[in-house]
Amino acid sequence: MLAKRSLLLFVAFLFTLVAFSNTSLRAELDGDIKAYQRSLIDQETTGSNVVIIFKDGKRRYHQAVQSGKAGDKEIDENTIFPIWSMSKPITTVAMMMLHEEGKFEWDDEVSKFLPCFESLTWQDGDKIRPCTKPLRIIHLMTHRAGWDYPTIENEIDVHVPDFSFDSINPNQTRHNDLQSFVEACANTPLAFEPGTQYLYGINQGIQGRLIEVITGLPFEEFLEKRLFKPLGMVDTGFSMTPAQRERFQPLFINAGSLKGFTYLLDQMTYQPGSRAHFGDAGLVSTMEDYSRFCEMLAASGEFRGKRIISPESIETMTKKWAGGYPEEQNAFQPLLGHYNGFSLFVLEDPSKKETNVPEGIYGWAGYHNTHFWIDPQNEMFGLFMARARPFNWEVPMGLRKVVYGNLTNP
Repeated sequence: MLAKRSLLLFVAFLFTLVAFSNTSLRAELDGDIKAYQRSLIDQETTGSNVVIIFKDGKRRYHQAVQSGKAGDKEIDENTIFPIWSMSKPITTVAMMMLHEEGKFEWDDEVSKFLPCFESLTWQDGDKIRPCTKPLRIIHLMTHRAGWDYPTIENEIDVHVPDFSFDSINPNQTRHNDLQSFVEACANTPLAFEPGTQYLYGINQGIQGRLIEVITGLPFEEFLEKRLFKPLGMVDTGFSMTPAQRERFQPLFINAGSLKGFTYLLDQMTYQPGSRAHFGDAGLVSTMEDYSRFCEMLAASGEFRGKRIISPESIETMTKKWAGGYPEEQNAFQPLLGHYNGFSLFVLEDPSKKETNVPEGIYGWAGYHNTHFWIDPQNEMFGLFMARARPFNWEVPMGLRKVVYGNLTNP
């Protein structure tokens, strides 16, 4: 009897020890991530910011850290952010849905659906020449089409259709629909023959019009019906109601002589009347909404029992379609050891930059410092949201360093 009682006490002790160990790990994780979030505020990289770490079917961390600064807003679960280029993976998933349904092939010429792309030109030195290679859908998916974004160094770029400095479309009145946008693209010379180089650019904006032509639905309506509603993404879209604008996060800018919080640099109007719904940078979303999108990707395309896209589609999205820096001339230099999938980075060689991060994580970012990554190996994702400029690739890398330093024994 005494021996049995001793055994029970020993088992209880072991259970308590394990529970204490897990609690300590969780507390350490919380404290380290929160300290990192605070450091971004103290260093004036961002204002208020929020992080979600999701693993093994549950949230391991979800915390907003407030800046408390004049002009900033406190972040909560209802805060709406402009997600800019984190619109791209959403558009990519929409294209994967239609490809699974056999609506197009990757090698289809874009002009099959959008005739204005039949006669493109490209810039060869100081000469504009007719393209001898057709623009194909796969070129849009892999950023090998030849259209650019403007940069601070090059405010006016011949390969950027109808855009002005530092924006996708400054007021959403230059184009009131996607057809006028793609026509402007078609009249803009490419930087090279289609398919011959990597150049990050406006491609998902064109994909939005492709989706409209293929489905007969406005791009926003297709996303709402096929993606946002099934995922429960209730605050994600290309426009905002007056009530939603009250929840819109101000921009923190710290660039040269500009420092502070403002709505004057919104660059998009998000007016409900516009049909210029840019799939490369036009969406707004919340932390809750985008975490649902990430949860679906982390579960190989399934969301809480609903199949959104197939695991094979995710394999296609994350395949090596273009190299990284320095292999590709126009690739992002901070992303050492990463290659380019369908508008996603994929970590190929952690030893180059992110030594404690597992090979195969993938994700992307938005211009106002929204960031996410998916970790298939650990069934995990990380999501960071703020609204701040200038953009900084080191923000998510620093967060991953903290997270994987604490999750070696989750």
